[in-house]
Amino acid sequence: MALVTSKELVLDAQKSGYAVPAINTQGGNYDIIRAVCEAAEETGSPVMLAMYVSNVHYYGMEWFAQVSKYFADKVSVPVAIHLDHGDVFESCMKAIKYGFTSVMLDCSKDTIQDNIKYTNEVIKAAHAVNVSVEAEVGELARLDAGGHQAENKNLASVEDVKAFTKACQPDLLAVGIGNAHGFYKGKPDIRLDVLQDIRKVTDIPLVLHGATGIPDEDIKEAIAIGIAKINFGTVVRHNFMNYYKEGINMLDHKDHTWMVAKYAEEKLKEDVKDIIKLVGSANRY
Repeated sequence: MALVTSKELVLDAQKSGYAVPAINTQGGNYDIIRAVCEAAEETGSPVMLAMYVSNVHYYGMEWFAQVSKYFADKVSVPVAIHLDHGDVFESCMKAIKYGFTSVMLDCSKDTIQDNIKYTNEVIKAAHAVNVSVEAEVGELARLDAGGHQAENKNLASVEDVKAFTKACQPDLLAVGIGNAHGFYKGKPDIRLDVLQDIRKVTDIPLVLHGATGIPDEDIKEAIAIGIAKINFGTVVRHNFMNYYKEGINMLDHKDHTWMVAKYAEEKLKEDVKDIIKLVGSANRY
């Protein structure tokens, strides 16, 4: 199936009460992309393949776009390719040049006024060529190696969301509700009450980042409130590396790298199916 925009996917998800899984592909890893697309095909799920801007340096945007399109053409379910946490206007424009159907500009560290200004610049350019735009309000926290977060500073202000969406209309909006990138130490404090208040002031499809380690019940409730896209990254890369190590140690691979890659890809595919089941996106297409 030809690539689609993220807007097409999340509008259906929002209407039908599920979330689209967005899988971080570690900058465009062939085996991860293949595992995600095959899992989506076998479960009848829409999917987003994501390239985190900080992972772009090894494979490059063009590789990611070409490999994603290659596998998207081989499945019957809709696939979007997404630049995650784009840092500047130029990064988003480069992604669009190579065929991304969705870009995120993350200016959540800036003032709301600057966030609005820079996001609107990307929206104007992206919408002119039918590319969806994701923005963020409430800076996503990062966890240290021990899973600790210095402070819960990423809670989005409802007033900030109201001001932002009054002056800026992205296709998707990520919001900070106590979520973070990395492994949480203990149960994360996901503020579903904040999400409920945000949902009251905007009907833009909402996005949840940092899903690894958030309890299933919180994810399901977040979807019920209005989350239409959920990002999964840490668990994907962590499991993929463990499967690769298993394959190296367990298989009679005779140094054939494809045998190890195939083993890791097939194991990861089952994990992606579990993610699809969790977010309720199976059998939608």
